[in-house]
Amino acid sequence: MPYFTPDFHQFFIELAANNHKDWFHVNKKRYENDVKQPFEHFIQDVLNALSEEGETIEIKAKDAIFRINRDIRFSKDKNPYKLQRSAICSRYGRKDKSYPGGIYIDLGPEKCWIGGGAYFLDKDQLYDMRDLMSKKPDVFQEAINDSAFRELYGELKGEKNKVLPKEFKSAAESLPELYNKQFYYMNEHEPDLIFSDDLLELTLKHWRAAKKLERFLVEAIVQ
Repeated sequence: MPYFTPDFHQFFIELAANNHKDWFHVNKKRYENDVKQPFEHFIQDVLNALSEEGETIEIKAKDAIFRINRDIRFSKDKNPYKLQRSAICSRYGRKDKSYPGGIYIDLGPEKCWIGGGAYFLDKDQLYDMRDLMSKKPDVFQEAINDSAFRELYGELKGEKNKVLPKEFKSAAESLPELYNKQFYYMNEHEPDLIFSDDLLELTLKHWRAAKKLERFLVEAIVQ
């Protein structure tokens, strides 16, 4: 049985045209029943499944799921609500956005994303990542060229630096990914994916496809 009904998408379609607190307050019960509760149920099942597969999970669904409220303090867009639900299903969830384990999920009526990786890296974490890549280039290349990874994600993504620390320049001649300052992967699906009976298994398929790369990223960042 699917986790979601068409009412999940319909809520966000209407919210897009009425993105203000008065409308949301009037429709809060719809949000609770059609969006919040089924999304929490799905995310908790993802966390449970990852735990059964060997991931170290220390959180519940509420710790993985991002708030629907937007941070509008420094944004020109003052709409108070997001138009999708998203979560980081990992050991620490949304509280540690730099941890590269687990999987990221973003569901909405315009697009559905499933992916993961290391997106928010501080200076030391980025150095440690490049250091491990330069020491184990074969392991890194095997992970990003894995057939299952390529089939679902195509290639590793991420913004790049124009300049590298001098100690990595030689290695970068054969490993250009050393210029990356982000290391993530994402697969976009049609919105109706969420109505599939196999949504949980498809999500786990995405996680398994990136498992080699995930292990490498975790080794580099988690000291």
